[in-house]
Amino acid sequence: MRTFIQRSLWDVVPRDQRDSAEAFRRRQLVAAVVVLVGAAVLGYSLRLEPGGNTFYVAAIVLAGVWAAGAFLSGRLHLGRIAGEGEVFIRPILAPILLGLLMVGIFVLGSLVVREIDPLARYVSSVLEYADEGSLTVLAIITFFNGIAEELFFRGAMYAAIPRHPVLWTTLAYVVATLATGNVMLAFAAILLGAVCGLERRASGGILAPILTHITWSLSMLFLLPLLF
Repeated sequence: MRTFIQRSLWDVVPRDQRDSAEAFRRRQLVAAVVVLVGAAVLGYSLRLEPGGNTFYVAAIVLAGVWAAGAFLSGRLHLGRIAGEGEVFIRPILAPILLGLLMVGIFVLGSLVVREIDPLARYVSSVLEYADEGSLTVLAIITFFNGIAEELFFRGAMYAAIPRHPVLWTTLAYVVATLATGNVMLAFAAILLGAVCGLERRASGGILAPILTHITWSLSMLFLLPLLF
């Protein structure tokens, strides 16, 4: 377990991903504009009627905003982590297992949160979108939105920050999530953002954060309604 965590979140693999000064400035400009637009769309989407067609359209638009911002910013990298010996491998199984570990932590936390009425109401307000709408459609949107968020926050924005990118991308992710007005989503964003940021730092790419994010988000989508 210790080796698994260390390789996934801490050991930094060697890489050379330096941008030119011009490309770096473009990343910074794109990231600054897109995070504001994305936060506005996210806040708008979670204030719409649960299950309505407008909500689904807004969610798709949001995924498009994050993804477009990521690809407009410049090169993106999949990343690698240390394997056995001196081999570096694409991170696939490790980030999925890490996502499941986070699911377990969040499920345990949910057992506490559901006993605290003000916090439970915040969670229940998000679950209305699963209760009132199509769970299948919502799962598809959750899948693609998770990918798009990581493309942008751990792809474009991470590469646009010269110092302490794990801290600043996590903070940006939390601020964007606060546009929903839901403190429980913001709290989840702190933990998820930090873990995915450390994965990005260790692997040098977006594959590990994407796999962890979609594993966690899809699992919570199906598990939380059973707990609240």
